[in-house]
Amino acid sequence: MTHDRHYELVSRLKPARIIVPVLLGLAVVAWFITREINMDILKRLHFNWKSVFWLFVAWCCMIGRDLGYIIRLRILTEKDLSWMQAFKVIMLWEFTSAISPSTVGGTAVAVVFIHKEGLSVGRSTSVVLATSFLDELYFVILFPLILWVVGGKMLFTTSLQGTGIAFLNNLVIVAIIGYAVILLWVLLVGYGLFIDPDKIRKTLIYVFRLPVLRRWKESAVRAGNDIVESSRELKRQPVSFWLKAFTATFLSWTSRYWVINAILVAFFAVSDHFLIFARQLVTWIMMIISPTPGGSGFAELILGRYITDAIPADAVSAGSIALAITIIWRIISYYPYLIIGASIVPGWIQRKFVRQPVK
Repeated sequence: MTHDRHYELVSRLKPARIIVPVLLGLAVVAWFITREINMDILKRLHFNWKSVFWLFVAWCCMIGRDLGYIIRLRILTEKDLSWMQAFKVIMLWEFTSAISPSTVGGTAVAVVFIHKEGLSVGRSTSVVLATSFLDELYFVILFPLILWVVGGKMLFTTSLQGTGIAFLNNLVIVAIIGYAVILLWVLLVGYGLFIDPDKIRKTLIYVFRLPVLRRWKESAVRAGNDIVESSRELKRQPVSFWLKAFTATFLSWTSRYWVINAILVAFFAVSDHFLIFARQLVTWIMMIISPTPGGSGFAELILGRYITDAIPADAVSAGSIALAITIIWRIISYYPYLIIGASIVPGWIQRKFVRQPVK
């Protein structure tokens, strides 16, 4: 990619674009408050030193998640990025993901972020593909495991009214579609990176010659070329390299899924932490096919239904309280990236694209 192409991609990350996900999120919150949340019931959420402590723990879990990402980025770049550079890349990456639909995410621009921190385009592409592969591999491994341990009925239904067999069937379909997309991506990238990259490239070009897919042919050709180039970079890495990278991935995502558990413990005694963890993971799999930026609206709705069993109250009260807790969860796990990213993006673009060419 040329300098102009890089700038074209990054220039779309205008801080003004945070208005869309913020408005979507606020619209969902307003709808929940007016239609689903009983303000009298919310008085059961007692804020004291215990709740403040566990909300701080929830925040630390998010910090742990980002720290895992930063460590993994340092591993994948063989420490060619400093801690500060890795931090900036991750924050920019998360900001891009937060303002993009879940089906798009921030990976398309992540190559530019890493490249502009000093790595070649080829190595940057390798790092992004490896990151994507490891992220999706986490879901590919964990979803069947939790489905086996927890069971489908426990995983997809709650005691809340409206989450019976119809709701179960709908969620199962969405989860299966999301998992199928992830599995297909892992198989495609894994085969391309480690077995036969040229065959994957040729297959992508052949498939995207079809009339219905022809508009994306150029992107498919670039993706095929990226896989071939990345394969050369990554095949030489030893098993220990991948074990360390996947361990950082595992710690990062697992830390993220403990956030809602910590928020619940701030207000109630939780008896089945693993079930709550499992439902969060499934929610994220379903968010893969969400068309809204950062899964805004979808995440609040689904997870709000999912955590009602952990709340010691009748079905109606539990629903209101669960939605309020979900809003707290989004405040901790989503909106900070919008703020941090919007504060970093303008200065980063100025340094990397404006001042450098002048010099």
